[in-house]
Amino acid sequence: MKPLADVSAARWLTDSSLPWQRLVTFGPAGFEAYARLRFIADPAHDGQSEADAGAPESSWEDQLAAVLAVLTRHTRTPQQCYFCLWDGWGDHHSDESAGSKVLLPHRAYHLFQGAVGDVGVWGAENTKGGQRPTWEPAFVWPADQAWCVANDVDPHWAGIGASSSALALLLADPRMDVVRADPNDQQPAYR
Repeated sequence: MKPLADVSAARWLTDSSLPWQRLVTFGPAGFEAYARLRFIADPAHDGQSEADAGAPESSWEDQLAAVLAVLTRHTRTPQQCYFCLWDGWGDHHSDESAGSKVLLPHRAYHLFQGAVGDVGVWGAENTKGGQRPTWEPAFVWPADQAWCVANDVDPHWAGIGASSSALALLLADPRMDVVRADPNDQQPAYR
């Protein structure tokens, strides 16, 4: 995984005319199908607090890794993948990427490149006390743009845009909580 000073690979995000909330929660338009990867169950009633939802059955890292393992089979470029990390996570970039950011309305990101399986391995310079930090990627996509996972900091879920066949596999996989979604509809939210 290496940080990129040239952020042109993210142009399909920065040049998008989608409303920012739609873009940061589901990624670019144009995919055959969309879904949500739920890190915790949707609210059971209006006004429910996320703290009242209970603990998830599996961690977001495990669920995201399972999603990416399936999506890896649905790209011609699994060794060339891009990852945006939200600037708000703190000092997770090297000096090489410090001057260039992917800028969207209300959000800024650092861009990394690596293989799909590299998610979460942000480089040795990020090791603190022998442990690597586990920042959530805000966007993950392969170079051929066959799919995109958008994971904004606010929702309790990540949006996925992909082919219908890729999403069918995700929906059927018991390792993850994936449900179909229409990015144009209002999505469930905790207060």
